[in-house]
Amino acid sequence: MKKMLVTSVLYTVVTAVVLGIAYPLAITAISQLTMRDKANGQILSRNGEAVGSALVGQPFTGPGFFHSRPSAAGAAGYDAGGSSGSNLGPTSKALLDRENATLKTENTGTDIPVDLATASASGLDPDISPAAALYQVPRVARERSMPEDAVQTIVMRNIQQRQFGLLGEARVNVLKLNMDLMGAPQPHVR
Repeated sequence: MKKMLVTSVLYTVVTAVVLGIAYPLAITAISQLTMRDKANGQILSRNGEAVGSALVGQPFTGPGFFHSRPSAAGAAGYDAGGSSGSNLGPTSKALLDRENATLKTENTGTDIPVDLATASASGLDPDISPAAALYQVPRVARERSMPEDAVQTIVMRNIQQRQFGLLGEARVNVLKLNMDLMGAPQPHVR
């Protein structure tokens, strides 16, 4: 009995050291060497101040900014602690009300891209489709008093193609797009 107890304690200690200390340290070292920006959260800064992470959705609400996908995290917004999917289906009254309240008034006569009307599975998606970004161009251009083609050029510059040419879909990171938009020359306001 004593031998079994000593053996189980030793296995527990060895397992805790290997899996609780050595393995996390090795993975941290590998990630810092091979993909430092992603391992550190891809924090983007403007004028030396952190703006946000390019890996997590941000709540852009001003009319002069491109908006992210809706977050299904509820009151938590884009907080990873409240991450969750949405149970709203394509015929959901709540989903249709959200579309009618915000999106249909923004760009009448144009079909709403699905990713602007529905939340992602995690509710934290940092990217939107190129169609969703282009859908928002008229509103952003109008609010910023910029020509639509100038705003569209900024969108086109921020489209990321499929990874390795075949994985995923073309996408636009909303934080990077809005940061690029803030760097665009603005007309003088009188």
